This record gives sequence, structure tokens and C-alpha cells, in this order.
Amino acid sequence: MNHAGIVEIDLHGMNKYQAKIYIDSQLKKAKGGVYRIRVIHGYNRGTELKQFIQKEYGKKHPRVLRVEHGLNPGESDLVLKEF
Repeated sequence: MNHAGIVEIDLHGMNKYQAKIYIDSQLKKAKGGVYRIRVIHGYNRGTELKQFIQKEYGKKHPRVLRVEHGLNPGESDLVLKEF
């Protein structure tokens, strides 16, 4: 589901390698109006993807300002720019 300025992607069933390829492709194709990519990674099977996203995109990626974790433990937001 997409909201104005927010793109949601679902990583259920993916491993870290598949998730990285998918997230990177979404970051590459995100246009100027997109300010967040909401990553739905789930949490019932552990926090491996959540930790991976924080480590991989929290400080390293040039398009991501920061990673935010909200009230839903199964989601992380990649903040691309301030709204």
C-alpha cells in the first residue's frame, strides 16, 4: 500500500540477501515525492531482518537519513528526507 510520500514494502519470506536487493531497488526507484519507505519485516520469527535493516541502512546508505522503529515491532521506516 502506498500513501502520499510513503512507499510500503513487505519482506515476509525473504532472507537478508533477498531483502537487501529488494530494498536497494526500491531506494533507487523512489522519486522526489517519496520521503519514507516503510519496511514490513515482521517479528514473529525473530528480529534478524529488523537488526539487519538498522545496521545496513541506519548510517551507511547515502539516501537514508535514519531508520525509525514505530509502535509496530514488525515495521521499520527508512526516512529519506524530513517532511
